[in-house]
Amino acid sequence: MKSGRHEKIIELVNNYDINTQEELLARLNDAGFSATQATISRDIKELRILKTLNPQGKYCYTTGGRNSLDKTTGFENLFKSSAKMVDSAENIVVLKTMSGMAQAVCASLDNLEMENIVGTIAGDDTIFIVMRNKECATELKEKFKNLL
Repeated sequence: MKSGRHEKIIELVNNYDINTQEELLARLNDAGFSATQATISRDIKELRILKTLNPQGKYCYTTGGRNSLDKTTGFENLFKSSAKMVDSAENIVVLKTMSGMAQAVCASLDNLEMENIVGTIAGDDTIFIVMRNKECATELKEKFKNLL
């Protein structure tokens, strides 16, 4: 239940300009998730969702920052709190996370727009990252191991 709610929160924050917890709660309720404002507040903290200024001058929730340093910091914080194991095979990096966190970590990783990542796919607790070649996979695996 919590992991499904977390996934929906990330989806909503990535697809809509959400200004308040009340608006997020209403959208969650519309999507069939029952929660309280206190629960939403805890979820926002756990998912490390931030409020940033959008181009229209309004503060909205976001899963990452506007610049690459903010995006990298956001990813690293989420990674450190969620990742459990990393390995690679040929040009594929496999990342295991806590249950329900793979999609959040994957979305944050995709947000970094790393040139050597061809594509990603996330399940509940596993992410497959397809790299350009074996060397790139080994390099990313080592980078992730250093973050663990």
